[in-house]
Amino acid sequence: MADARALVHRRAGLRLWLSAGWIALVAAAALLAPWIAPHDPLAQDLFLGRLPPFWMEGTEPGYWLGTDSLGRDVLSRILHGARIALIVAVIAGTLTCLIGATLGLLAGFLRGWVDLVISRLIDIWMAFPPVLFSILLIAVLGPGLTSIIIAIVVIDWTRFARVVRAEAMAQGAMDYVASARVAGRTRIGTMLREILPNVLPTIVVLLTLEMGIAVIVEAILSFVNLSISTDDPTWGGMIAEGRTSVHQAWWVLVFPLVTLFLTVLAFSQLGEGLKDRYDPVLQ
Repeated sequence: MADARALVHRRAGLRLWLSAGWIALVAAAALLAPWIAPHDPLAQDLFLGRLPPFWMEGTEPGYWLGTDSLGRDVLSRILHGARIALIVAVIAGTLTCLIGATLGLLAGFLRGWVDLVISRLIDIWMAFPPVLFSILLIAVLGPGLTSIIIAIVVIDWTRFARVVRAEAMAQGAMDYVASARVAGRTRIGTMLREILPNVLPTIVVLLTLEMGIAVIVEAILSFVNLSISTDDPTWGGMIAEGRTSVHQAWWVLVFPLVTLFLTVLAFSQLGEGLKDRYDPVLQ
């Protein structure tokens, strides 16, 4: 039993460090993109169109991952696209977490009319199809990073609220909560000092998952030209462009697609690893 537990702990630690390492690498690339990108991501040169990656014949020095149909450097565009993806992930994920987790914690612990109002609001909000709702919001607000962030927050706060509400209800039935109330602690004090620390691992997992979802949403909206300007480098825009020329220049599609996949997977595994390592219930 001890050996099995140690093996699970090591695997969780490996998963945690691998995912955190990849996210740190993407974050560093995004921050340093203006200095480490080998070329201007918007510079076009039709004479250099569809150059293959460095290990294939017919390439040019300095274009490590090749070029697209307009001669723009794929690596430079991926690096600059990471900035947009992480901005959306961090801001939208954090705002969604704050709003949804706060409402869920209040509903799950205070119960009564507070729970009734918030639960009915969640049910009404979730009746709208999320994809159509997001497209409608973008159409009303107009394309741009601010519009994307608002759309993600408006749609996804219910995910946090429902899960945190259920966790807060479960924790509220525990003996330690009753002991805190008997000791004279106020309801708000009990919620913040007793319930919140035990719900926090779940919130962290949801936050990392939400960041991954935000990256996907931004990529999808970029794919259908509802994100920022089509000239600006985004992973979704690169995937949309690469799809039209996959038989002539597969690298334009594959490299941003792999980067997107690994980033979303890393956010997911980071949350699971943090929960396995720090969840007090599992400990």
